[in-house]
Amino acid sequence: MAHQLGEATSAFEKLDRCADLDHRPRVLLGKMGLDGHDRGVKVIARALRDSGIHVIYSGLWQTPQSLAISARDEDVDVIAASMMSNSHLVLGKHLMDGLANVGRPDIPVLMGGILPQEDIPKLKEMGVRQCFPTGTGLIDIVNAVRDSVHELALKVDTDHPSAQLSRDLSLIHNEKPMRQDATRRRPKRVIGLTGSPGAGKSTLVAQLAREHFKRAQKDPSIGRCAVLAFDPKSPITNGALLGDRLRVDFNNIGEHVYYHSLAIRGEDYHGLNDAIELIGGACSGNDAYDTLLVETVGAGQNETMIRDFVDHTAVVLTPGMGDAVQMDKAGILEIADIFVCNKADHPGEDELVRDLRDIAGKIPIVETVATHAKGIPELFDTLMAVGS
Repeated sequence: MAHQLGEATSAFEKLDRCADLDHRPRVLLGKMGLDGHDRGVKVIARALRDSGIHVIYSGLWQTPQSLAISARDEDVDVIAASMMSNSHLVLGKHLMDGLANVGRPDIPVLMGGILPQEDIPKLKEMGVRQCFPTGTGLIDIVNAVRDSVHELALKVDTDHPSAQLSRDLSLIHNEKPMRQDATRRRPKRVIGLTGSPGAGKSTLVAQLAREHFKRAQKDPSIGRCAVLAFDPKSPITNGALLGDRLRVDFNNIGEHVYYHSLAIRGEDYHGLNDAIELIGGACSGNDAYDTLLVETVGAGQNETMIRDFVDHTAVVLTPGMGDAVQMDKAGILEIADIFVCNKADHPGEDELVRDLRDIAGKIPIVETVATHAKGIPELFDTLMAVGS
């Protein structure tokens, strides 16, 4: 998408522009190709969030196929694709084909960026709904996303199980009636990951998903992995920026990992038990989602409700979180079945592990550096062991 980069982002008023719609718009922001600059996309993401929209940002260097999978698994109302690498005609066609291949050719595509006027008719002919050349105002983009929202149908027009699962999750989360014939089964292991904001939970989840994929390549019997990732809603507009999935390398992992992002306020996990059972029942055999990772919103000391929904809880900590007295306080540390000391290369790691050992008892302590995949195989083995 495009906008005037010179505009001050603070000039865009925070205002819920979507309260009258059937549900909160869900838009996937994607950058295909080799363009490594995302300042403009981030400005657009904030404007959409500040209008009451739920924005899923998939990160840089996405392939058309990975964007199509993301759009389907997130059950988005619209894709907003940003093109800056002069490959819009080729990648745009691949994106439209990709949506058809994954079972959701009905998801509309908006495209913006450096788009020559003479190419816009060609893009629309291939199926792109609207084009936004450089200079398009932010409110025009907001309105285009608004216009993509329609009442959620009970079923999607495809036989792809992930597409229908995503719609079921949308209906549950929006507290709407859903189909009664859905297969339900709790996955073999449901593991919650929680911890303070900035502890690295999203990167850990991404690395665990990658590790699961690697293991499944050697042993398909371990099934597939699914992720439910929660992020906070704005208290002003009810919008949200759902940016956790951008840590996962879907260009390589493909459809092995099912990933769905949801926005909540506080610890409002309504429908989570239903969502867990629907994920477990969506597929069978070696395609079944036998492992489900539930990532919480950045949690405070007293936010412990996730424990009521999962089989086991990993609490993610980082050096510098506090002294030994903090360890003895009631709250989030009490719900841990596993302690993960992430960012173990930072100063204070030895003190953190020492203080944890005083309270951990038999609870495993695993040290990781998620950004470099250090300790991930050990963490994966520990999680599989407690989840068996």
